[in-house]
Amino acid sequence: MKKKKLSVKLGVLLLSIFTVLFFTACSQTASDEPLEAGSNGEIILATTTSTQDSGLLEVILPDFEAKTGIAVKVVAVGTGKALEMGQNGEADVLLVHAKSQEEQFVADGYGVERFDVMYNDFVVLGPGTDPAQVKTTAAEDATAAFTQIANTQSTFVSRDDKSGTNTKELAIWEAAGITPTGDWYIKTGSGMGDTITVTNEKLGYTLADRATYLNMKDNIDLEVVCQGDPLLFNQYGIIAVNPSINDQINADGAQAFVDWILSDETQTLIGQYEVGGEPLFTPNAGQ
Repeated sequence: MKKKKLSVKLGVLLLSIFTVLFFTACSQTASDEPLEAGSNGEIILATTTSTQDSGLLEVILPDFEAKTGIAVKVVAVGTGKALEMGQNGEADVLLVHAKSQEEQFVADGYGVERFDVMYNDFVVLGPGTDPAQVKTTAAEDATAAFTQIANTQSTFVSRDDKSGTNTKELAIWEAAGITPTGDWYIKTGSGMGDTITVTNEKLGYTLADRATYLNMKDNIDLEVVCQGDPLLFNQYGIIAVNPSINDQINADGAQAFVDWILSDETQTLIGQYEVGGEPLFTPNAGQ
């Protein structure tokens, strides 16, 4: 009789253990399954046209949405406009590339904290004929390249949109001691992709981020005429907007995005993104 009771107890114990293991396994399997984007809310990512035009976001954002269930609405504008959106509480998180402006944004209380994410560089693009002879006289000197372009009044196309690229362009003109004016200096007020397209049509010069250029190079006749100058370094940063600005900001979603993009897994994804065998960004979170 005692053996029978012991056998029943053992059977119940084994059944309990099996049930726990079964539901634990099911739970683990469910957690590993991709989540539907939007099932856990949405965030607004204000970012630069260069990250959009480079094709990077199309590659990495599905990973975030699948892991968190948070949908990402991308608003691609110049860095200046993205920061303005953050100040007005019209975005939850910013991915931009004008470090001094980003740091001021945080210092003024609009952002929670700024982190480095990745970098690449700016390049000066020009037509194969290179009328300003930039490639032969100023291939690694951005200030000299701009001086050559101005002196020869060769067509230069500016974004003129307060973007990170436009901010860098104006800094180079200032370093050269030149205020660009005249018919040779064309302002588009547009994003990077559109500005490169106009430059290609005008057979002119422009300043571009390397990632967007590489993503478009097979469809344009422009080539890199100046690169490698330390002045052309291009750092990107991530900032969660301060939730105290208004009650519409998705603070939890923004922080989840910041944590995700700084993670080792996402940094690897960024580093693996290539076009034509060339990496477009170098991840450097935490360095």
